[in-house]
Amino acid sequence: MSIRYVILVFLGILLFSNCAKKGSPSGGPKDTIPPIILKSDPENFSIHFSENEIRIYFDEFIKLKDLQQNLIVSPPLTYQPIITPTSSAKMLKIRILDTLAPNTTYVFNFGKSIVDNNEENEFDYFTYVFSTGNYIDSLKLKGTVEDILQPLPELKTTVMLYEVTEDYNDSIIYAQKPKYITTTRDKDSHFELTNLKAGTYSLIALQESTSNYTFDPKKDKIAFLKAFVKLPTDSTFDLKLFQELPDYKMMRANHESKNKITFGFEGNIDSLKIRPLFELPEGYESRIYRDPKKDSLNYWFKPAFDPETTDTLTFAAEKRHQLDILLVKVRDLYVDSLKISTLGSSTLIPRDSIKFQANTPLVAIRPEMFSIINQDSVSILPKVFLDTLRTEVALFFEKKDEQAYRVLVLPEAIRDFFEQTNDTLQYTFRTKPLSDYGTLNLVLNNLREFPVMVELVDEKLTVVASEYLTQNKTVYFDYLNPGKYWVRIVYDANGNRKWDTGNYLKKTQPETIVYLPKQIEMRPNWSMNEEFNLE
Repeated sequence: MSIRYVILVFLGILLFSNCAKKGSPSGGPKDTIPPIILKSDPENFSIHFSENEIRIYFDEFIKLKDLQQNLIVSPPLTYQPIITPTSSAKMLKIRILDTLAPNTTYVFNFGKSIVDNNEENEFDYFTYVFSTGNYIDSLKLKGTVEDILQPLPELKTTVMLYEVTEDYNDSIIYAQKPKYITTTRDKDSHFELTNLKAGTYSLIALQESTSNYTFDPKKDKIAFLKAFVKLPTDSTFDLKLFQELPDYKMMRANHESKNKITFGFEGNIDSLKIRPLFELPEGYESRIYRDPKKDSLNYWFKPAFDPETTDTLTFAAEKRHQLDILLVKVRDLYVDSLKISTLGSSTLIPRDSIKFQANTPLVAIRPEMFSIINQDSVSILPKVFLDTLRTEVALFFEKKDEQAYRVLVLPEAIRDFFEQTNDTLQYTFRTKPLSDYGTLNLVLNNLREFPVMVELVDEKLTVVASEYLTQNKTVYFDYLNPGKYWVRIVYDANGNRKWDTGNYLKKTQPETIVYLPKQIEMRPNWSMNEEFNLE
């Protein structure tokens, strides 16, 4: 055997072994096709339905994702059906635990819960429909649901129809489930109720904290149509969600510090008066203020009470024709010492005042004890004002851009209800260059109803600028920090200079709010001109 032959054989074996090696798979195209239904037992859209189990067969393994958040059964069942698989399978099984109503069309809407096992491709909004009668109800109702305070949809909303029969009343939504339900789709304001029967209905929408299809005013937002809906109809309906203001109610009173009692409340406290029912000691004085951060009233008094001789104080809370008697257990507590803090940011704009707030009621100031020095060591004499209703002190002075200011408050400049005074206070504030801000000119077209509040709100919907209009004119907002904003028009129907919410039982809708359709992005040293076209 020649050497040449051996070499050729060796090369052949080597070549063959290389060809036989396993290579890495290329993977192929990604699966983007959702599962396909092969058959259902009983068939979808069956009539004379009397089964307690439904089986739906797919062409591939499926699983259920976030079923509880997606599944809607209309009309709602008393007991949730048992639905499998819990892991993955090619069959979806629905076990019905309720006794079904006669001559009724049922819809099982799975939303986005059915996905294939590997890529989680969604079988969007699959519905299984059947009737216990001899036909499938086929009427529809369409519309939109929008949160009155939000420029864009954020959460799913449940839309419900209550059948108006001789047993119907407005309070039914607090205790009973509706006849039909559906939801808006993900971050979409549109809804469609399907497979409805002819009749008269009350249309309600809820954004629930708990998905029980009943209205909890303290936790849920509601939208409602004042008039009943008669089916069939070709009309579409637009609903506005709002949070109700709770009914007026006095809560527990609490002795919080030696000279302070807090009275908790819910709802509107306009015209509320609180008066003591006990014998007043000599020289007794009191002040009452609403807490700016929570629903409570702070009642300050002097002199203090000794818990060993006075264990309980009794107060009357009167609002129109309602009277509540409130008992306060007197405790041995410490005195609140006077504390002064600044309000707002340390960065000022020219129209800002510098504000201080106290934790106790203020009664007097000495304006000559306040001074301001700029970064060039030039002294500025501010105008000083006391707001006893808010327990605030405000300093006004002319400000320039790109400056630093040092504020000095000398001892005894501020005196409170208990004759306490401040120690020396020092604060530093600054202004930015004008080029750091933007401005907005806003033209309002077709605005015909007044008065209105024109508001500029940030992405958290906090009002950063506002103007109250009793007639149409161009609105100008200046000193705007860079960022994204929404413009909205609030129709102040009752002229009280604030937005008022609605009430379901009183059949009052919230005051109308209209947002400019697009968000505004403000940049430094930028002047924007916008038109707001109102229909």
